[in-house]
Amino acid sequence: MNSLSDVLDSHVNSGSVPGVVGLVAHGAGRDPEVAAVGSVDTAGGAPMARDTIFRIASATKPITAAALMMLVDDGLIGLHDPVARWLPELAAPRVVRTPGSPVDDVVPATAPITVFDLLTFRAGYGFPADFSLPAVRLLFKELTQGTPEPLHLTTPGAWMEKLSRIPLLHQPGEAWLYNTCSDIQGVLIARVAGRSLPEFLAERVFEPLGMTDTGFVVPAAKLDRFTSYYKRDGESGPGDGLDLVDAPDGQWSTPPSFPSGAGGLVSTADDLYAFARMLLAGGRADGRALLSPESVAQMTTDHLTPAQREASGLFTEGQGWGFGGSVDVVESAPWNVPGRYGWVGGTGTAAHLVPSTGAVSILLSQVAMTGPTPPALMHDFWRYAAG
Repeated sequence: MNSLSDVLDSHVNSGSVPGVVGLVAHGAGRDPEVAAVGSVDTAGGAPMARDTIFRIASATKPITAAALMMLVDDGLIGLHDPVARWLPELAAPRVVRTPGSPVDDVVPATAPITVFDLLTFRAGYGFPADFSLPAVRLLFKELTQGTPEPLHLTTPGAWMEKLSRIPLLHQPGEAWLYNTCSDIQGVLIARVAGRSLPEFLAERVFEPLGMTDTGFVVPAAKLDRFTSYYKRDGESGPGDGLDLVDAPDGQWSTPPSFPSGAGGLVSTADDLYAFARMLLAGGRADGRALLSPESVAQMTTDHLTPAQREASGLFTEGQGWGFGGSVDVVESAPWNVPGRYGWVGGTGTAAHLVPSTGAVSILLSQVAMTGPTPPALMHDFWRYAAG
């Protein structure tokens, strides 16, 4: 069998990515296999390393969900509490009459938005398969939803005020919609905890887990370990059309006004592995309980109905949704096994774990990989991780 380095090297050599870091752990008590190949940028400025820092984009979402569940465990907020107590901007939401209706053709919400609605992505805000719907276009226009651009966002208060003027696409609890609920969770965490999202995550997640390179900003002393970020021209083949989107001294070199719980974090393979190990241990790390086993079980259980899974249009076959990440409900590929939990980031990142076996797979690259169908690099990596 080829080694992990061989699998990753083939995609670097083809020009699909300048470099990549992969981590595969096959169970508790076994050291993970880690490979770092290629370079941190297209110029070959420095070799990729195990501690290279990446923008993890939507792989931020499980971490945000875990932070919110810590507040649930603390008894400061309940899963089925209406969020209006902390987010008064969402006290009286309006809903477009049909998903395709104009944004001024609205009806009142028939139920309040709850914490559970936010965690399951069924609050009524977010992306469906059709981005052309008027209410969805307004999310992009007003809230800069999509590819994370920290320096282009407003403050949480101003962001919530804008959100309050945008109608829901569906009634609360009715349909799964992508992305926006994680950003709302980030604001909710800060208001319930009484401190900023970066402060809360640092105190309750990153410091206890030793996630020393994870955060919303890359300090100047670490910029030499931070990758550049690229997008590919859709008409270009491997080796062509990699356009620089963000350099190490760009969007993540300054603390953001709006720390995005949906996609704002940077991290490393070992930091994400520490987070995965905590979930696999039922919420414990170094003898300390960070999450209750019940909260971990909630995070890693599919909460969608079959109809909601099918209607989402954004999952691969056999995937549902827990809190902050997908949960495989049937085996549809060697790596899609029931119970597998995790998520991918549009910046070329992915992190998954299998509670029943203790397996973990983490892939970090610096080229955008978006859409419901993962590229060949991810398929080959997942196939290797599945053994």
